Amino acid sequence: MIQVDNLTRRYGDVTAVDNVSFSIGRGEVVGLLGHNGAGKTTIMKMLTGYLEPTSGAIQVDNLSIGPDTRTIQTRIGYLPENCPVWPEMTVMDYLQYQAALHHIPQPDRHRAIARAIERADLKAKATAEIQTLSRGYRQRVGVAQAILHEPAIVILDEPTNGLDPTQIHQMRALIKDLSRTATVIVSTHILQEVQAVCERVLILRAGQLVIDKRLEELQGSDRVHLVTGADARPALEKVANLSVVEPIRTETGRNGQGQSAGQRFEYRLLADESLVPEIASQLVAANVPILSLAQDQQDLERVFAEVNGQAAGSGEVVHG
Repeated sequence: MIQVDNLTRRYGDVTAVDNVSFSIGRGEVVGLLGHNGAGKTTIMKMLTGYLEPTSGAIQVDNLSIGPDTRTIQTRIGYLPENCPVWPEMTVMDYLQYQAALHHIPQPDRHRAIARAIERADLKAKATAEIQTLSRGYRQRVGVAQAILHEPAIVILDEPTNGLDPTQIHQMRALIKDLSRTATVIVSTHILQEVQAVCERVLILRAGQLVIDKRLEELQGSDRVHLVTGADARPALEKVANLSVVEPIRTETGRNGQGQSAGQRFEYRLLADESLVPEIASQLVAANVPILSLAQDQQDLERVFAEVNGQAAGSGEVVHG
């Protein structure tokens, strides 16, 4: 549905987006994740046709940004990070105005506005002036204008920025509802938002795409976590195909009387799950007490930290 090839955007000597490529299928919910300044908003502006790429190509349903920008924009609903609204307008007046801009036929406007107000939970504020609304309700107004024309693609830039916990929960529920009928792209620098609503994550660093994977793939690991009551390295050397043993820590425990309660050795092993039985057998044969032995689970927080701890400019992309 969306195909991005070698997308680059420069501002003078500054490269905001550096040779980024990815594709997004129909019905996917994808998170654009990265620190502030990583290039997320710039990519979104180029996807929506509001900003021209320095180089590269964007296609939506075989239409190209550039010659077909206006047609593509009719299929997209966009919530910028700071949604422009007219504070002196009421919510209803603003949505009427937006419906006209979206070229929604006059006979269909009432139904479209009522539907958007219902989905954004704005019934209680429909006749209120926008300037009297809280930030949370203003965000809902922004979402309502983005979905008025029932677009096939919804792009949301930092949709929970500045919201309180209750409003964040409501926004997440709305995004899940939108995903039933549309492809949704959410830009954020908040890990919890990606984990809560997205199926796939694109992680950007310094304008480069460094990870493109589904969330369930990120949770997999090629490492085993081992905790023992004695030095396990001599036994582990006998395990075939176990090439890397990374000691994490060694501790001497103490009981309530301050006496030694034995040692604790902790390791991270480069091994897949199929090696766990062999590891256990060798440890038992060597009389090494096993306190814990399990596949090491990754989470998005660890992946994000590792990515941003790498040397800048490596540009390596991990595809799912």
